[in-house]
Amino acid sequence: MLRMVAVPESHSGWTFITSHARVLAAIADNPNARIRDIAARCRLTERAVSRIISDLEQDGYLSHTRDGRTNTYRIEPGKVLRHPAEAGLSVASLLSLLVQDETSRVRKPVAP
Repeated sequence: MLRMVAVPESHSGWTFITSHARVLAAIADNPNARIRDIAARCRLTERAVSRIISDLEQDGYLSHTRDGRTNTYRIEPGKVLRHPAEAGLSVASLLSLLVQDETSRVRKPVAP
C-alpha cells in the first residue's frame, strides 16, 4: 500500500528550537524512526532531515547501523554542544529538555 505523506506546513519567523535539535529529539524518542516520519514530526522535508542527519553524523553526535531496510540511530549523549554559549553542556542535557517522559506523553493518532 502506498501512503501519501503531507507536505509540512511552512513556518515564518524565528523559533526557540533549531531543526537540528528537533531531529535529534525525534531520533532520541524513536531510534528506528524513518526519515519520512522524522520529517513529518519535525515539519521538515525529507531532504532537510537527511541533510541534518548527515551533519550530526559528520560531527559525531549521531551514528547509525543498517539492518535490511531499517536504520537504527545511536546518539552520543556525552558529546558537548557546539556553540560557545553552551560550553560544557552535553547532548544528554539538551535532550532531557526536549524528549518527553513516556508517562506524560500525549500521542496524537497517526493518519492512515
